Amino acid sequence: MQSVIDWKMMLNTKERALLFATAAHAAVGQRRKYTETPYIVHPIEVAEIVQSVNHTDAMVAAAYLHDVLEDTKVTKNVLREEFGDEITALVLWLTSLGVEGNRAERKAFDCEFLAHAPAEAQTVKLADLISNTSTIVQYDPKFAKVYLKEKLDLLEVLTKGDKELHRRAYELCWRGL
Repeated sequence: MQSVIDWKMMLNTKERALLFATAAHAAVGQRRKYTETPYIVHPIEVAEIVQSVNHTDAMVAAAYLHDVLEDTKVTKNVLREEFGDEITALVLWLTSLGVEGNRAERKAFDCEFLAHAPAEAQTVKLADLISNTSTIVQYDPKFAKVYLKEKLDLLEVLTKGDKELHRRAYELCWRGL
C-alpha cells in the first residue's frame, strides 16, 4: 500500500512560500539581471532583510513571493488558494499594476499606490528597495542615477514601514548618488 504525504502539512508558511517562489521563477527561466544568478536569490535576500527587523511570518512569505505575480505565470487566484488572503493582499500591495504611461508616470503611480499600503507591505517594499539598490549601484552606475532619484521619491511615502529599514534605504540611495 502506498502512503500519501501531504507536503503542505510538513512545511511552515515561510518554507512553502520559498519553495513556491523558487519553482515559479525557475519555471519561466528567470535570472537576475546583471549577475545571471537564479532569480530566487533576490527574494531570499529580501526575506532575510525583513527577518532582520520586527516581522510576521506573512511578511516573510510575502517577501519570498513579492515578484511572482509580475514576473511568472502565477495568478492572484492561485496565490490566494495556496497562501490565503493575508499573504495575497501583501503581495498585491507589492505588485506593479501594469499602468500605462512613460516611466515617470508609472513611478508616480507606484508612489501614490504604495503611500496607502499597510506598514507590513511597506516594510517588505523597503527590504526590496535595499536589495535592488545594492545590485543596481554595483552593476549599472549610469542607470543608478535615475533609479536612486525615483527611490528617494518613493521613500517619501514609505513612512509606515520599519524605521530602521527606511533609514538604511535612505542612506543607500544617498550614498549611491
